[in-house]
Amino acid sequence: MADLRKRVTNNKATDVDTETENEGFNQDSDANLDLDSEDDKSLGNKVDLSNTIPSGTDKAPELLDATLSSLPPRWRNWVIRGIFTWVMIFGFALMIYAGPLALMLVVLAVQVKCFAEIINIGYAVYKIHGLPWFRSLSWYFLITSNYFFYGESLVDYFGVVDNRTEFLRALVKYHRFISFSLYIGGFVWFVLSLVKRYYMKQFSLFAWTHVALLIVVTQSYLIIRNIFQGLIWFIVPVSMIVCNDVMAYMFGFFFGRTPLIKLSPKKTWEGFIGGGFATVIFGLLISYVLCQYPFFVCPIEFNEELGRMTLDCEPSPLFRPQEYTVPASLAPLVRMVLPEKTPL
Repeated sequence: MADLRKRVTNNKATDVDTETENEGFNQDSDANLDLDSEDDKSLGNKVDLSNTIPSGTDKAPELLDATLSSLPPRWRNWVIRGIFTWVMIFGFALMIYAGPLALMLVVLAVQVKCFAEIINIGYAVYKIHGLPWFRSLSWYFLITSNYFFYGESLVDYFGVVDNRTEFLRALVKYHRFISFSLYIGGFVWFVLSLVKRYYMKQFSLFAWTHVALLIVVTQSYLIIRNIFQGLIWFIVPVSMIVCNDVMAYMFGFFFGRTPLIKLSPKKTWEGFIGGGFATVIFGLLISYVLCQYPFFVCPIEFNEELGRMTLDCEPSPLFRPQEYTVPASLAPLVRMVLPEKTPL
């Protein structure tokens, strides 16, 4: 009798184990049905992009690091940042001295680099699938977008030059039609590259490319339009960003005590507030200085006689000092800022 009970118990345990295995197999089968391919199984874990996408580093050149090795880490970081800050400021001044064309080329180079980094993120996430033509399509749409946007600017500012050449005249006349045809060609290329069971991922990357174009190309186009209206519209905003970054670090370095946000623990309220006030004052000063020179305030025009771009004009009233009547109640405050003999 005891042997019979033991056999029944063993049979029940075997049945339970079999049912558990079947349920696990069914769950795995159901999960596999939700996957697009066998490659998706490896995406169950989080994708580590740290080894694929390059990130910034605080490591200084070995020679400079060895020279400053006697300093404490805090002051060594201060000196290194100071050296490279002045190097970059000097380089920015050289680009301004080179003229508007050099600034436009720099903006285009930054645009291409930003677009490449954004596209590389999407490629790093989905490259395991070997999706066809993703990177080629992305760069094709970048070229098409640049042709559409910057073609309009070239037509507006250099139409005289374009009309001298038959080939350029055709590009000017049919510019929008050519742009539309290029985009439709890219869309057809994308449709032909679709692979069954990868539709969702390919459409996601297609949308990712267009969002990147919207963020990068549109902004760079507007920046270059500002440069055409006068270098001051480019120099002042960029210089204020540089000033804010530098002064926030300096105020935070000497006076920082209160952390600002957990995302960036080194930033402090003292640096944030001090950098803000310093940026406002710097913006007023640099605007006043640049308004004194036609090179910075004149729109860029193509001189047909000289065969080059010129920056000579009569500055508009926007860039010339104006007289304003100050209310009597504000006169004491204004006297604190302006010279004593300034009429109010």
